[in-house]
Order: sequence, then structure tokens, then C-alpha cells
Amino acid sequence: MDRLAQLEPTVLIAIDGYHWNGKVHDRADVVAQLRDRLTSVRHVVHVPYAFDRPGPDGTTPWDEVLATGAAPEFEQVEFSHPLWVLFTSGTTGLPKGLVHSHGGITLEGLKWSGLYAGLRPGERLFSATSTGWALWNIELGALTQGAGIVVYEGSPLSPVDAIWEVTARTRTDVMLLGAAVVSASSATEVPPRERYDLSRLRHVMVSGSALPSSGYHWILEQVGGDVCVDSTSGGTDISGSFVGGNSYAPVRPGRIGGRLAGVDCAAWRPDGTPVVEEMGDLVITKPMPSMPVSLWNDTYGSRYRDAYFDTWPGVWRHGDWVTFHTDGSLTIHGRSDSTLNRQGIRMGTGDFYDVLDGMDGVAETLVIGIDRPGDEYWLGLFVVTAADGSVDDALRQRITTELRSRLSPRHVPDEIVAAPAIPHTINGKRLEVPVKKLLMGRALDEAASTASVDNPGVLDWFAQFAAARFGPTESGE
Repeated sequence: MDRLAQLEPTVLIAIDGYHWNGKVHDRADVVAQLRDRLTSVRHVVHVPYAFDRPGPDGTTPWDEVLATGAAPEFEQVEFSHPLWVLFTSGTTGLPKGLVHSHGGITLEGLKWSGLYAGLRPGERLFSATSTGWALWNIELGALTQGAGIVVYEGSPLSPVDAIWEVTARTRTDVMLLGAAVVSASSATEVPPRERYDLSRLRHVMVSGSALPSSGYHWILEQVGGDVCVDSTSGGTDISGSFVGGNSYAPVRPGRIGGRLAGVDCAAWRPDGTPVVEEMGDLVITKPMPSMPVSLWNDTYGSRYRDAYFDTWPGVWRHGDWVTFHTDGSLTIHGRSDSTLNRQGIRMGTGDFYDVLDGMDGVAETLVIGIDRPGDEYWLGLFVVTAADGSVDDALRQRITTELRSRLSPRHVPDEIVAAPAIPHTINGKRLEVPVKKLLMGRALDEAASTASVDNPGVLDWFAQFAAARFGPTESGE
């Protein structure tokens, strides 16, 4: 509702359910609520998918929509004419509607699929994504190259090696998936390369969050030694990528290859000075074709400017900490608004995950740093253990030793806390900023939009921990 109500749609197309983790999820009640609350909707198209049953009264069956053949009609529009609206994750308030243009998306899609992914006629792209992630839109560029798209409905880890089986069965050439899927796949007992024929797979692109060094090694050792491992970073904001790998640069574990064609990006200090081999704000200094032409319902562009150009007028500030290295590669450290600043030293959350994710006995972690009264700084590490594990003194000591030796003594947390799970956005990003706000005393409804969280109940646990550890929220709840 947070998204669709903004658009005031007149036609709603909805399936009846979906499959996830071996279960069928009925969405009839959700569709009914949308019909009642979206007063602008005049027609509802029912797509039978998970169940063999007719649609609700007053809906039009999908087959009926397709029953009458009609030739496509094409109309000339300006380059900047709106094509679609994509929404931000909405973890901190009402999601922003990003309006992309026909011309910008066409150029970006052609560049991404032809130059970056290098797709050619007859090849196949397998993108392990959902319709709620920009990758769903980005992959359409494959069609402009005469390549095919492989889509997968359901959890990519149900069963645990499902995506690798699909990759083999479809003879996929280029694969695009989230870093979290790689980390989870690394727990499989039998490596994918020993179970499946992955000889056609030449390029694995990983997005959603930074791929730790262990992820690079796992792909090369357990998927294929000749596969190009490519950690890429971009966003829904541009429906594309800023940085990634290329055929002319070596693959360096833990690093992204470099800038992509047509992207003038850099790392800046707070005073606007570009830096190399030093962490700074990721900025885009010249326009890109697929930057949004506007935000939805932002008549005068004030929200657009506040979101991206408020820090440096005319320069896009993306909100990531990044280090550009002298060899052209780069390291994404995490969101700049969740960056840790301890004793005047800035530390990226991604550096912690690079060390801890994949550590024996550790399933996933979340690191948060907050300023406390009296110039105190609290650095907390939340740990979800592997099956049958526990956050005991032995595990705490191993974590401390690893962080101290591989990073620095400053990286050792003040507290290591056992958590039931780590909350993510629907596209797999850890909810660092909302959890940070909870720990700083914000009420749950102010810290995050639970509709955009994969496991909203986990946020309740963090809210309760924050209240017990640091006192009541600002609202007194």
C-alpha cells in the first residue's frame, strides 16, 4: 500500500499465491485488501498460479485478457518520457518513487547487457531475483542482445543448491545473484561443480551487498575455476550499476573491478576533495542516462535534491563509503549513514562482514555503532550462530581474536550479543540504519517500515533489546 497508493493505479494485476521454501503462500486476502483500499483501481486482473480456483467476483481472468489478439501500437515519445516507477526499499519512511525515462533506461540497458555483461545472441542470463528488486528490471536488457532470460520462482535456497541445479539445467552463461545467496550456498556439503555441469557458466555477478573475500574463493573453488567472479554495485536509484568488473582487469578477492563505462564516480572527503586509497563518500560527478528524471509526486524536485544533491549541489551523493585504489579497483565499505566512527577513525561495516561471514559457527552478523551520552561510543556486534551453536565465551574470544588480528584493536566490539536473526530488506540488505535508530532510542514505527522487511518480527526483538540495554524510546514506549 505504501507504494501502490502513491501511484493511484487504475488496473491491478495479481496472482493468487506463490511458492517459497517448499510452501504455498495464499495471497487472496492481501489482494482483497488492495482492492478495498486502492480506490483508484477500476479493473482487477486475476492470474491463477498457485491454486486451481476461479478468481474473486468482479475480476477479469488472465486468459480472457489474452483471448483477443491485437497488434502492438507504438507511439513516439520524448527521451525523458516516463517509462516506469521503481521504489526504494522504504526502510526509513515512505518509499521514494523513482521515475525513470524511456531513453535513459534503453541506453543503460543496452550498455549493461552488451558491454558489461557481454551477452550475445543465443546466450542465457539467469537472475536470481524477485519482482521487488531492480534486478528484475535490469535483466530485461538481455533481450536487447538476443539473449534469453531464465527466471526462478521461489527461494533460491530451497532446496539449498536449487539455483546451481537450475543454472546447469538451463545451460546458463551469465548469472546474477545476491551476495547473501553465495554465503548461504557455501554451507552446502557437496560443491556445485561436483554435482552439476556448469561448463557454460562464464560470469557470476554478485550484488545486493559487498561480496566478502571468502565468497570469491568459494565460487572459484566450488563453482568453476574459469568463472569471472564479479562483485557489482549500483542501485534501484539508477536501475543499473556504477561499478563492477571488466575483461581487462584482474579479479581481486574482496574488491570490485572498477568504474563502469559512462560512470564518472569518485570518493570524496567531506570538503569535496577527491581521495585515492582513503575511504570517502561515493559520488557521481556527471549525469548518467538512467538517473531518475524525477521522484513521484515531487512537483518542484525538492525531495529529489534533498535525497541526492543536498551535500554537494550538482553532485550525486549515493550514500556509500568507498575506497578507490591506485590500480583502479575499489572497495565498498557499507552505507555511509551506518558507518562506524570510533576514536575518530571511520570503519566500514563491510570490513567486519568480510572477516566474520563464513566464520566457523557463525551464520550471519550485524555490527552497529552509536554515540552515547558523555562522548561515549558503543560498538555492538549481533551474532546469529550456525545450527545448534551458541554465542558462548569461546566464540566471543574467537571473534575478538579474528577482528583484532585481521583488522585492528579498534574493531573489537564493546559487546557481542546473540540474536535470533538479522533483519534484511526484501532484496537481502542488512537493516543497519533502522537497527541503529532503534538503539539510539527511536520508536519502531519511526525507525523502519516493517512492510519492507523480510522478517518484521526480528525488529521487535531489537527494539526490546534497545529498551533493556539503553532505556526507553524517544516516544516513551
